[in-house]
Amino acid sequence: MKVVVKEVESKDEGLSGLLGQQVAVWCNTYIYAGTLVGVNETCIKLDDASVVYETGELTAKSFQDAQKIGKRPLYIQISAIEAFMPAEV
Repeated sequence: MKVVVKEVESKDEGLSGLLGQQVAVWCNTYIYAGTLVGVNETCIKLDDASVVYETGELTAKSFQDAQKIGKRPLYIQISAIEAFMPAEV
């Protein structure tokens, strides 16, 4: 059987594709949530960020215990990120 594989780079995928959206970011130690406002080679920037201490049911519209960190932006090293997705906070 012959299989054709075509590699296409898309700017609308991955972290860059989620710019301006509410996201949940699973990292080595904590889960963070907020609005993704910046992405570069080494880190991402979240505004209106929260630390998620208890997710509750993952199909729920919001986390059970997500505590705001204040008005400061939160920077997260990309090397610490395990998973990310669009989310409601």
